[in-house]
Amino acid sequence: MLSEKDLLKLQNGSDVRGIAVAGEDPVNLTEEAVNRIAGGFVKFLSDKLGKNPDALKITIGTDSRISAPKIKRAACKSLIACGAQVIDCGLASTPAMFMSIIFDETKADGAIMLTASHLPFNRNGMKFFTKDGGLEKADITTVLKNAAQIEELDADESQVEKFDLIGRYSEHLRKIICDKLGTDKPFTGMKIIVDAGNGGGGFFATKILEPLGADITGSQFLEPDGMFPNHIPNPEDKVAMAAIKKAVLDNKADLGLIFDTDVDRMSAVLSDGEEVNRNALIAMMAAILASDYPGSTIVTDSVTSDGLQKFLEGELKLKHHRFKRGYKNVIKERRKTPSFSYGDISRNKVSA
Repeated sequence: MLSEKDLLKLQNGSDVRGIAVAGEDPVNLTEEAVNRIAGGFVKFLSDKLGKNPDALKITIGTDSRISAPKIKRAACKSLIACGAQVIDCGLASTPAMFMSIIFDETKADGAIMLTASHLPFNRNGMKFFTKDGGLEKADITTVLKNAAQIEELDADESQVEKFDLIGRYSEHLRKIICDKLGTDKPFTGMKIIVDAGNGGGGFFATKILEPLGADITGSQFLEPDGMFPNHIPNPEDKVAMAAIKKAVLDNKADLGLIFDTDVDRMSAVLSDGEEVNRNALIAMMAAILASDYPGSTIVTDSVTSDGLQKFLEGELKLKHHRFKRGYKNVIKERRKTPSFSYGDISRNKVSA
């Protein structure tokens, strides 16, 4: 039986990560570990919300990793054994899993995303959400300490419900785009290529861009494959960026988009092959939003450039507030700052 020390070693800041596939390194994110950590999350939610475990609804989803099915089963057994109602969202994205707490069709008390982001195929992990967003570092420690007090649990998996979260999430994004642009086919006449790196982001091409009129010919690696045979699904990887740049130029596309495995990071490539990421990505989003939120503040982490600050304050007449590195720090600072957006330059993330 894994000790508290063993479980705490799996903490990676504000989530859980470990080795889930045997190879040169021994497996430490075992089915037992995942099972008990899921139970620890139930205890955390029960305490936080003041609800009995059998009154909780928890959603769970995965990226495309080969270890996803077995560790999802391990987690579901524990969640059911604890008494929670469990909804399996299948192949999902990290942002979609948070939205499973918001959508009326699911309205979950908590959500678990099984992913290790851009890490190699043998890794996996667990991200947790409540209505307040992702769990903090201290919360993860509490979950793991709870798990140390719980034995591995078993239950009948047939009680797990199924829900097409990506279908619902795609509908949600399409509606936002159409409402904002005032047309049902805003991308008609545009060729937009997506490189999903065989992670979970292929839906963005087929369920969002194409239904909105875009020509997605030339999109690549949309099929989920947890071995990531073409390149690492990481917008900061040079090989991955070279692949999307080549696809854009070869297909004479207007735009290329590339996502990480769990689709919470992206970069873009313009028609001439110019990369839009890091500082440029924040600048682009700020320019889009500036007219709706004049004079507002953008919170970024500390590694953004002086050039970005000059653009935000000089050209867009916004305020730029740099804060500690790390998206969790930036999000927390945003909540207490009169702002409309934030950017985590170290992870190519922007959120309105």
